[in-house]
Amino acid sequence: MWQSMLVEQIPLLEKILRTVLVYVVIIVLFRATGKRGMAALNTFDFVVLFLLSNVVQNAIIGPDTSLVGGVVGAITLVALNTLINRLIADTAGRHPRLTRLLEGSSTTVIRDGRIIDAAMRRLGIRRSELDHAVRTQNGDDVSEIAAGELDAGGHLVLSLKPEEQSATKADIDDLRRQLARLEALLAKR
Repeated sequence: MWQSMLVEQIPLLEKILRTVLVYVVIIVLFRATGKRGMAALNTFDFVVLFLLSNVVQNAIIGPDTSLVGGVVGAITLVALNTLINRLIADTAGRHPRLTRLLEGSSTTVIRDGRIIDAAMRRLGIRRSELDHAVRTQNGDDVSEIAAGELDAGGHLVLSLKPEEQSATKADIDDLRRQLARLEALLAKR
């Protein structure tokens, strides 16, 4: 029993190479198919993720069913992912082309209160998802949005038009100062 659990059944280098290659293929697939973030996944996206993990399992572990083989695959995946994330973070300002290749770029979906339908179709974003993003980012309607982008990480980032933005504490303090000056002027009369 311990023999089959602890003894690798394929060479360590092959296990690492299989894991790296599957990781790269999956990254390329996800980059090619879109940039929806984890928060924006729908039921179909979750089904694909669950099935995908099962589909590539044998490609990663091969005929190795040992505990050590599984641990090597897991460590390789986590280490590779950490390395890629650090590479993206380190190159962000210095190598924009590499960052864009690894991470992607943002796509404008709303401009001056108008939805860009072609971008929405290309990204696979439904109107209900966009309306939800507007509401969660302090808007009531798309017409209130100056600019809206789906960023490289898959988040919808919206900027309200200036006239639609809520008053800040500084705005209220400024109004209080103006009111105090008006009251002082009226008191002098």
